[in-house]
Amino acid sequence: MKIAVIGTGYVGLVTGTCLAETGNEVLCIDIDQEKVNKMQKGEVPIYEPHLDVLFERNIKANRLKFSTKLEEGLEHGDIIFLALPTPEDEDGSADLKYILGVADDIGKLIKDYKVIVDKSTVPVGTSNKVKAAIAKHATVDFDVVSNPEFLREGFAVDDFLKPERIVIGSSSDRATKLMEKLYKPYVRSGNPIIIMDEKSAELTKYASNSFLAAKITFMNEIANFCEKVGADVDKVRIGMGTDSRIGKRFLFPGIGYGGSCFPKDVKALHKSGLDNNYNFKILDAVINVNARQKLVLIPKIENHFDNNLKGKTIAIWGLAFKPETDDIREAPSLYMINQLLAQGCNIVAFDPEAMPNVKRKLGDKITFADNMYDALKDVDALVISTEWSIFRTPNFSKMKDLMASHTIFDGRNLYEVKEVQNEGFKYVSIGR
Repeated sequence: MKIAVIGTGYVGLVTGTCLAETGNEVLCIDIDQEKVNKMQKGEVPIYEPHLDVLFERNIKANRLKFSTKLEEGLEHGDIIFLALPTPEDEDGSADLKYILGVADDIGKLIKDYKVIVDKSTVPVGTSNKVKAAIAKHATVDFDVVSNPEFLREGFAVDDFLKPERIVIGSSSDRATKLMEKLYKPYVRSGNPIIIMDEKSAELTKYASNSFLAAKITFMNEIANFCEKVGADVDKVRIGMGTDSRIGKRFLFPGIGYGGSCFPKDVKALHKSGLDNNYNFKILDAVINVNARQKLVLIPKIENHFDNNLKGKTIAIWGLAFKPETDDIREAPSLYMINQLLAQGCNIVAFDPEAMPNVKRKLGDKITFADNMYDALKDVDALVISTEWSIFRTPNFSKMKDLMASHTIFDGRNLYEVKEVQNEGFKYVSIGR
């Protein structure tokens, strides 16, 4: 099938590349000429495990191409994916200007029947707005479908190629049949393609992310309470997770969630509720608790240094909001770094992938180390903010030799408490 993907951000690039991997002819469109030039040369603009292999293979096979011209994409594709940004507006709502702007252009340019697919995460009712924007100028038939993505950063390629489910919101039999044909190769193992109306599909994505964010936030609250009463959150987590009604996933406490999805989507659903005279009180709590949780280690650090952090040197392991990505959007590390810098700390940071992005944001406000151990030279404490696998089994003897003070503040509970204490460290974690 011939596919066009409008927008080559995280979702668009993974979508286009993985669709090409099953034999489709994909043309990706982006307005950034420099970015398009690099992709045409085989340069992947984001870090995502395994994406580079598929990207290179499909470019060489001539199944994956790039352009800056929207009209080329519309001429090429029978199905047009809109994978455009929906940034958080000042009031917490999702800003639809990019999607509706392109929809307006599509209406002026399409010459024959197209299926327009909302791949971006959008509020309930967006498909109607896209349909209206296209219809203002269109002189041919078209359909608008909602097809939310459920890609986890760090696992996006596997999630696309082997999805747990595919959700298609469509009121058109013609469009539905085309979408089922497109996705059939990805569900050969029997995982479902779920057909529903467009509004239900749009809400499914927001509801899913908001529920997971609430689950994470609840465990963070339990962890904080564990510290008050002397319980161990790891034992509580295991006791809860073996209940099949609850499940084991998303029960790991820490320093809050970040990234491009959960913070934005929770706020957008909350704002959509208010716009429709409904107050999601539980989401209000999730937003407020998560904001506090990102800084939950700061009072512990202040207490350790008798509320005098000026001149202290702190190492940070992990800058990305989660492992296996270079994404720093809403990363707890940045919130902590800003707090520590404001109190006069010197920061030395290491992350396997995210340092270039942080450097563009912070410049020379902090120092970047070449590796995890170089970050520890003569530091007064180590703060762990991202659970990269390389941090899980460090050489504690080497760490002791490098650090001026043997203190670890672990925001991801990577180690057993007694094990680290037996190595001669003061070890402060979450809920234990």
